[in-house]
Amino acid sequence: MAEGIRDKVAILGMGCTRFGERWDCGYDDLLLEAFQEGLADAGIGADQLDAAWVGVFYDEQSQGKSALPMSMTLRLPNIPVSRVENLCATGTESLRGAAYAVASGAADIAVALGVEKLKDTGFSGLPERTYGSFEDLYLPNFTAPGAFAQLAEAYAAKHGIPMDQLKQAMAHVSWKSHQNGSLNPRAHLRSTPSMEKILQAPIIAHPLGVFDCCGVSDGAACAILARPELARELLGADQPLVTIKALQLAGSSGVEMFHDSWDGTYTPTTRKAAQRAYQEAGISPSDIDMLEVHDCFSVTELVLMEDLGLSEEGQAWRDILDGRYDRDGQVPCQVDGGLKCFGHPIGASGLRMVFEMYLQLLGRAGERQLESPRYGLTHNLGGIPNRNIAAVSVLGLGDSVTP
Repeated sequence: MAEGIRDKVAILGMGCTRFGERWDCGYDDLLLEAFQEGLADAGIGADQLDAAWVGVFYDEQSQGKSALPMSMTLRLPNIPVSRVENLCATGTESLRGAAYAVASGAADIAVALGVEKLKDTGFSGLPERTYGSFEDLYLPNFTAPGAFAQLAEAYAAKHGIPMDQLKQAMAHVSWKSHQNGSLNPRAHLRSTPSMEKILQAPIIAHPLGVFDCCGVSDGAACAILARPELARELLGADQPLVTIKALQLAGSSGVEMFHDSWDGTYTPTTRKAAQRAYQEAGISPSDIDMLEVHDCFSVTELVLMEDLGLSEEGQAWRDILDGRYDRDGQVPCQVDGGLKCFGHPIGASGLRMVFEMYLQLLGRAGERQLESPRYGLTHNLGGIPNRNIAAVSVLGLGDSVTP
C-alpha cells in the first residue's frame, strides 16, 4: 500500500452553517457563512490561502460547472480553484483535493468547501439528473427509498431476522439520532419523536417509514488545512491539533450491478475503503471512539456498522438495540444528529461530518461532548447499494506531531 497521508495534514480551522430550509440564502450566502467562520477559527486571512476546492453536486441549482463563482464570491486572491463532484461523497472529495495538495507540498494552506441548495428545487426528495445520465440509462424509474428498502429485505432474509425486530432496530437508529440532533443548534430537525411514533409512521418503501428516511436541506461547510508544523506555528505549540489519519475512497466496479457474486446485503465499497483507511491510519476498528456515517436511511446505518468492522456480520441490529451506538454507548454514532437531523445537502454533508469530529476532538461540542475521544471516523456512501462510491476518513489528535 502507498505511504498515505497520516499526520501530514492538520485542520487549521473549520466552519459550518445551520442546515435547514434556508430560503433567505443563496448558494453564495451559505458558502460565505461557512468560509468566514472557518477563517475566523483558523485565525488567518483569505490572502494566506494557496488553493481552494469546492464540492457541489447539483450544479444547476447552485454555482454551475466551474469553481469560478466560488472564487469570486469569496474574493480569493487569484489562487488555483477547483470544483469537484462525486455523488454523495462530494464534500469528502473536496476535502481530499485540499488534503492531497497540502500533503504533497503543493500548498501550505488549502481550503475545502462543500455547499448545496436543494430546497429551491421544489422537490421533496432529490431532483432528477439530466436526460441520458447514469440513472436514466441503467436504473430507469428507480427511487432511493426503494433501493435501500431492498437492502433491508435482503439483510433480514440472509440473517434470518424477523422483520418486526429489524424494524425495531431501524427505529432505534432514528430515535437515537433525533435525541442527539435535539442538542445541536445547527441541525435542521431538532424534535425528539418517541419509538412508538417512529414505528407507526407511514411507510415510504417497505419496510422503511417516514422516520427511516433523511430529508432535504440547504447547507455549507468549510475546512482549512495546513502542514502540521505550520499549523503549530499559527495556532501555538500548546494548542491541540487535529490531523487527518486516513482518507480513502472506493468506487463500484460494476460487479454489484452485473454479477450475482454480491448478495445485496452489504456495501463492498465501504468494506474496501474502511480496510484501507484503518491500514493508512495504523489502527483497527476497535480504536474508533465515535463516528458519523451516511445514514440516508436507517437501514444504511445499521448495515454500515458491519461494513466498517464495528459489529459482527448479522449482529449490528442486536448491537443497536443494546445501545452500543448511542451517545452514551461504546461507540457513539451520529453524535450531531446525522443526515437524519441535518438533511443531506449533498456537497456539504461529508465536511459537516468532519466538522463534528473536529469539535469533539477539541472538546468544543458543548452538550454533545464525549469524554476524551481519540479517533473519529466519517463515512459517505454516494449512490445506492448496487453501485456507489464510499469514502472513509479517520481523524485524531496529532500527538506525534511536534513544532
